[in-house]
Amino acid sequence: MKQTSLAVVLSVVGAALAAQPAFGYETGDILVRAGAVTVAPDESSDGVAIPALDIGKMPGTRAEVNNDTQLGLTATYMFSSSWGIELLAATPFKHDITANLGGGTKVKAGDTKHLPPTLSVVWYPLGSGNMVKPYVGAGLNYTAFFSEGVNSEIEALAGELAGLDGPLPMKLKLDDSWGLAAQVGVDIDLTERWHLNASVRWIDIETKASFRASGVGRVISVSNVEIDPWVYQLNLGYRF
Repeated sequence: MKQTSLAVVLSVVGAALAAQPAFGYETGDILVRAGAVTVAPDESSDGVAIPALDIGKMPGTRAEVNNDTQLGLTATYMFSSSWGIELLAATPFKHDITANLGGGTKVKAGDTKHLPPTLSVVWYPLGSGNMVKPYVGAGLNYTAFFSEGVNSEIEALAGELAGLDGPLPMKLKLDDSWGLAAQVGVDIDLTERWHLNASVRWIDIETKASFRASGVGRVISVSNVEIDPWVYQLNLGYRF
C-alpha cells in the first residue's frame, strides 16, 4: 500500500512538473538569489610549531576548523542564453579553530570570521530553455579573515609552556587567501520570474595562523592551513 501511495504521489508530481512551462534566460537577464549557505571545511595543515621555544612542526598535529551556515547571496548577469557571470556573497561566516596536538589531545585555539566573495563564469550546457536548468561554473575566490579571537585554553597552554604562573595573552592573525573555485548547480522554474536554486561549490582557501604575544613575537604558528571547503547552497531566485 505504501509503495502504491508513493507511486501515485510521484506520478502527480511528475505530471505537475511536465505541465509547468519553461522560461528560458535571455541576454541581459539578472538572476538574484538568496538562501542558506553552509561552508564545510575539508581542512588539512602542516604541524603545529612553537617558534617561541624553537620547536618546529610537530608530527601528528594540525589545525581543525568547524562548519558554519549563513545567509548566502548571488547575482548572475546572463551575457547569452547559456552563459553568465556570477558573484557570490554572504553574511560573515564564523569558525572555531581547534589545535589537534595528537594522541587525542585537542585545545580550543580561537575563532575567526571571514567573507568569501567569489566571481565565476557559469555555463548551462543544455541551454536555459528547460524548466530544470543544470549548470557548471568556475572562477576566482578571495577570502578575507577578520575579527580573530584567541581562546583562553590556548593562552593557558602557552603560559604553561613559557613557565608563567598564569595564561599568556596572545593575538591571532590569519592571512587572507586567493584561490580557484568550481561548482555545479541547478535552477528549477517556479514561475516566469521565480525559481529554486541549489548548488555545490568547492573553493581553494589556504592561510597561515600565527599566535603572537607582546614582547615575544610568534608563540604558536600553523603554516599552510588548507581549508578547502565544500559550500552548499539552497536559494530562492528572481529573474529581472
